[in-house]
Amino acid sequence: MPSASPAEPSAVAAPNATAAVAAWTNVSVPETPLFHLFALLDEELHAAFPGLWLALMAVHGAIFLVGLVLNGLALYVFCCRTGARTPSVIYTINLVVTDLLVGLSLPTRFAVFYGARGCLRCAFPHVLGYFLNMHCSILFLTCICVDRYLAIVKPEGSRRWRQPACARAVCAFVWLAAGAVTLSVLGVTASGRPCCRMFALTVLEFLLPLLVISVFTGRIMCALSRPGLLRQGRQRRVRAMQLLLTVLVIFFVCFTPFHARQVAVALWPDMPRHSSLVAYHVAVTLSSLNSCMDPIVYCFVTSGFQATVRGLLRRRGAEYTPSSSNVVSMNKSSKGSGHHHILSAGPRALTQALANGPEA
Repeated sequence: MPSASPAEPSAVAAPNATAAVAAWTNVSVPETPLFHLFALLDEELHAAFPGLWLALMAVHGAIFLVGLVLNGLALYVFCCRTGARTPSVIYTINLVVTDLLVGLSLPTRFAVFYGARGCLRCAFPHVLGYFLNMHCSILFLTCICVDRYLAIVKPEGSRRWRQPACARAVCAFVWLAAGAVTLSVLGVTASGRPCCRMFALTVLEFLLPLLVISVFTGRIMCALSRPGLLRQGRQRRVRAMQLLLTVLVIFFVCFTPFHARQVAVALWPDMPRHSSLVAYHVAVTLSSLNSCMDPIVYCFVTSGFQATVRGLLRRRGAEYTPSSSNVVSMNKSSKGSGHHHILSAGPRALTQALANGPEA
């Protein structure tokens, strides 16, 4: 599929989507960046499998709503309700931001498909947001696991490296590196044999972080299994294991299908185009699902995250609870002569009872 000329920006439309998939499977095509092909694959799936396309769009809509609520709440908790800016919290805040970005890019995908088909500039925010989120999520999850490894296995020797300033510098590097990898992927041309470059990028930004996370997870579990090595309580050990296992599950469920598909296309350039197309869209959907699964990681980053969220939800629920259902019970201290119970219809009765004091 030739790229659209400047004089004909709307020439890249649904009929050319078939050529886009053919180019994506390494059929002889002129110099065409992969970004052009990614931007048109929605149209090809809709033309070939309209039922599957509608189902995947419904899933993406649910991902957008759930991810926006969960990550918005998490960002509020970490920024406004968490006092200490530890390295883990800093990495997690950046992870939340990446998840919000991919969520906000999904409406652009719908708008481009229904209102600006073939407009490559309109599709750029969604395509860039998707790949940037995937690469940033992989790297920030790796940073969280490395930070947990240093905090649990080498708490003394790593103290100088586990400083907020160092964590901020690492986050800046992650954003720059993820942006460079994203632009490299989108700039790969579909002509010739881009397999070697795509395979190298897959190894660099997926297999290497997965290896690091797996090795560090194994070492942390070995360290936690030796009671004499660490002084952390049992609850902290369990939370650390849950965090690491959750990260591994997210890696395998969300990111492995997409990169496995990339490797399959590189090793099998003659893969049937419909198989490649369906595999791509299913893998993209699973990868976007990480914005809904990452909040599970947040629960294990700090011990107070779950308690803070429960408190916010309880307070919000109390505002809408009918006053007639409020039941307040007050007990005297153990030094008192008995117990005093107050059953009130609302907070006004409780305030009056406190002002009058306990009965004799």
